[in-house]
Amino acid sequence: MRRLAAIITACALSLGAMQAFAIEELSWGDLVPPEALDLAGMPQPTHDLSALADTLSDEEFGDPAVQMQPAAPVVAALDGRSVKLPGYIVPLGIDPDGSVSEFLLVPYFGACIHVPPPPSNQIVHVRSKKGIELAALYQPFWVSGAMQVEHVESELANAGYRISEASVEPYSY
Repeated sequence: MRRLAAIITACALSLGAMQAFAIEELSWGDLVPPEALDLAGMPQPTHDLSALADTLSDEEFGDPAVQMQPAAPVVAALDGRSVKLPGYIVPLGIDPDGSVSEFLLVPYFGACIHVPPPPSNQIVHVRSKKGIELAALYQPFWVSGAMQVEHVESELANAGYRISEASVEPYSY
């Protein structure tokens, strides 16, 4: 009987440990605290480039150099969690081999370049394990890793989150 109880306890602990290491798939709305859900005027995240042709314009979004909310509130409970988030890559530099391994992950194409940067709680600063080819940056990607709730400033925009040692793979529709 003791042996059976020990086996059951070991299995329960193993299941709990597996859940702790499970990767949680997030949406961009999960990065905004419930009390700050007013994102009016920001385009909805989309990963279909053809749908964006008529939605992004300078008149609608203003000066592309000015971030909407550079210190937007974040979700502290995300700190340390293993997450997976889809988005677009805005390079912060190019590695000597022509790839990109440090970038901002944003919810929609053109953010920080063609339209003003979104609020900082809609930007993740990422350092990837492996560089991404520069020519591939026009497609959406999945980024996975340990989320850190941390304010990060860059020349293009401030980010409210960071993922270091991230795994990056193309987004599949």
